[in-house]
Amino acid sequence: MGKVRVVTDSTSDIPKSIVEELNIAVVPLKVLFGEQETYEDGVTIQAKEFYEKLATSDVIPSTSQPSPYQFEEVYKEIDTEDQGCDIISIHISSKLSGTFQSAVIASDVVKETIDVTVVDSKRAAYSCGMIVTEIAKLAKQGATKEQCLSRLNELLKDTTIYFMVDTLEFLQKNGRIGKASAVLGSLLKIKPILSLNEDGEVYPVDKVRGQKKALAKIYDYLEKDYGNQTIIVGVIHANTIELATEIMTEMRSRFNISSEVFTDIGPVIGAHVGPGAIGITVTLAK
Repeated sequence: MGKVRVVTDSTSDIPKSIVEELNIAVVPLKVLFGEQETYEDGVTIQAKEFYEKLATSDVIPSTSQPSPYQFEEVYKEIDTEDQGCDIISIHISSKLSGTFQSAVIASDVVKETIDVTVVDSKRAAYSCGMIVTEIAKLAKQGATKEQCLSRLNELLKDTTIYFMVDTLEFLQKNGRIGKASAVLGSLLKIKPILSLNEDGEVYPVDKVRGQKKALAKIYDYLEKDYGNQTIIVGVIHANTIELATEIMTEMRSRFNISSEVFTDIGPVIGAHVGPGAIGITVTLAK
């Protein structure tokens, strides 16, 4: 019965204190400002610095996935630390990034000597990070690979994210929506409420004029989905800590919350959603 170790990528946006406490291995993606400046997400650039840089940059940043070699090195390093352990590697939706595929290729390279299960979370940002965190907690408690994967299947069914962006410019520049939609949305102050479907693709749940109305809709969706059940909550924000605090206060007044996390939307996800984005991710507690 081997020990379980958990790997994820930097788009999970798990607070560093949790990463360290639960011994989660995080493989960084890269964020690029033009051709000259390349940073490793959460390693050589943090969220605060990224949003400061974004405010003065003339270019919309782009992002790139880790190579299979990076994953291979991490898997080997973990196996050296905990020989014979089982690795569960949980990643951002394969519909949004090639990161999952890089992990799959690496797991195939090391399969003769290292047991790696690669999982497409079909989620992004802390909706993936929340799943990773819950599995890492189980692993720390000594759960087997089978127990972890059983809980993982529950989390994949039960975890939801709703988010909205302050500006549609970044989604448009990164090819997620058309230019006409971006211009019209900005003029009318329309806030699309976004989520991820069963395939892990971003889709608009609704379009609402104004932030307050959008948030009211999100609370309604969550009450319909989770009602009086006990939940775990994550509020994620792109440089909007005051609004995030207000949202968490509102969530506490409406729901039975067993644990909660505030976390930044990191540089890679931030490059796609832009400053001012805010999200609520929820799963059922156990």
